[in-house]
Amino acid sequence: MDDLKIINGRVVTFQDGPVRGSHMDFPLVLENANIIIDDGYITAIDSDRPAKKTIDARGKLVIPGFIDSHTHLVFAGSREDEFEKRLKGISYQEIAREGGGILSTVRATRNADRNTLIQLAKKRLDFALSWGTTTVEIKSGYGLSTKDELKMLEVIDELKKTSHQTIVPTFLGAHEFPPDRGRDEYMNIILNEMLPEIARRKLARFIDVFCEDGVYTKEESKKILLKGRDFGLFPKIHADELASSGGSEIAEDVGAISCDHLSYPSEEGIDAMKRAGTVAVLLPATTLFLSGKSAPARKFIDEDIPVAIASDFNPGSSPVLAMPLVMSLACLLYRITPREALCAGTINAAYAVREEKRGSIEVGKKADILVCDCENENEIPYWFGFNPVRYVVKDGKVI
Repeated sequence: MDDLKIINGRVVTFQDGPVRGSHMDFPLVLENANIIIDDGYITAIDSDRPAKKTIDARGKLVIPGFIDSHTHLVFAGSREDEFEKRLKGISYQEIAREGGGILSTVRATRNADRNTLIQLAKKRLDFALSWGTTTVEIKSGYGLSTKDELKMLEVIDELKKTSHQTIVPTFLGAHEFPPDRGRDEYMNIILNEMLPEIARRKLARFIDVFCEDGVYTKEESKKILLKGRDFGLFPKIHADELASSGGSEIAEDVGAISCDHLSYPSEEGIDAMKRAGTVAVLLPATTLFLSGKSAPARKFIDEDIPVAIASDFNPGSSPVLAMPLVMSLACLLYRITPREALCAGTINAAYAVREEKRGSIEVGKKADILVCDCENENEIPYWFGFNPVRYVVKDGKVI
């Protein structure tokens, strides 16, 4: 007897990812479908085999679990004071120059012990799970020293073992430059201290870098990412968020799995991403929170570059963890359709974190599935701030 079956639902899913171009607006739709799950995997669709547990999804929407492919979920402290400053017209860059921004969170995170960071992160993961997030990428980057970057990655490793969600770890030691180290000195620490130890202990799947004016140059970013790749880490890039800083332009050179943010990509960068097969991970909550320029989502779609969306959850520019809300913001700010947003938050996001066995409802895929209190997929972003999730199934288990 199978473990679980979900019956009578309106199943909406994408297949054969990553999904590009106009295909992002045309999912597979199955009315009154039955999904059979055994040993954590989808084993049949539209079968009437018996199961130990049944969920009747009549009148409900059944979709893949959300994959949040870009977060900074492990940190201590908060920055609501900066929120007020920005409302008064002080820019993100000015706040950073005054000792706020990322370095403010670095100080709080360095001062927090592992257990504190774990407990804070668990609460955030539980909240995200209640909104349907079944896979979460988590970056380091609030340590900016070998000891504290390793501490963050150890916390993420512990969360991998204890969380309901699938956790994907990313090393982002190149998030900022620490105030207690010179530029060349810290580059040397990343390349010759952090990376060998992280690789030896297998603490990360990806390496990321904040390629931006005032942070890491295009040349520095390329050097770090290529060295990380030599150590077996897959490159990602914080690219072109605040200006056209060249992050997307090195996508092909480093073999970037994703470029993220992308408010100001150059034509050269778009061409490089297309040649490399790089996923464009767009972060609409950050765009809203910083009152910034929206990423050219339609341009990426028209160029057949796979588009994903993510929360960018962090204490400074996106205190947002709810993926249905991220879908709403993507539709409103990027003018993409609800179906394109669903594609971007599920199957394409799976490819952005190399979790290709997740993100869709297909035979042979991992059974990460949501049953939602709505009749169709358009309702998810339409009901702004409403949590539609009734059941979360993770690896075949009802959570």
